[in-house]
Amino acid sequence: MSAAAFGFAGARTTAARLGRFTDDSLSTASPSQLLVKLFDRLLLDMERGEAEQRAGRHAAASEQLVHAQAIVSELMSSLDVDAWSGGPGLLSVYSFLLSELVSANVGHDPERTAACRRVAEPLADAWRQAASSTQVPAVATRRDPFSDAAVPPQRTSVVG
Repeated sequence: MSAAAFGFAGARTTAARLGRFTDDSLSTASPSQLLVKLFDRLLLDMERGEAEQRAGRHAAASEQLVHAQAIVSELMSSLDVDAWSGGPGLLSVYSFLLSELVSANVGHDPERTAACRRVAEPLADAWRQAASSTQVPAVATRRDPFSDAAVPPQRTSVVG
């Protein structure tokens, strides 16, 4: 029997479409939107890692926490500490998170993982707020010549 007979071909097609959608959404996101997406995934990884730790599934927990560590490493490497006075402090927070995530993973410690999540949540909220405040609302609209719908003007650059 073929894979299609068991529905696998449809699953692969759906997975491919989801992957393409994800790639497209990342490639068209502004820098601030990417940062929010990174934090959202970081929180998800920590939540999943903690749940796996509590269930005693250490390999699955490690997979989630290693991904969380990679995100924090990316946040650290992309941070321009000289861009603002809070840069060095934020780098310290990221360094602390990375160290704690490694320790939580190695020690199979769900409480430590939860503590990391509690540190990251307000940062994620702050970045979400900052990203939403950089969105420029459309100040004028024009009429679509082919319908009665109002069309927002196109922006050539995005602040963020």
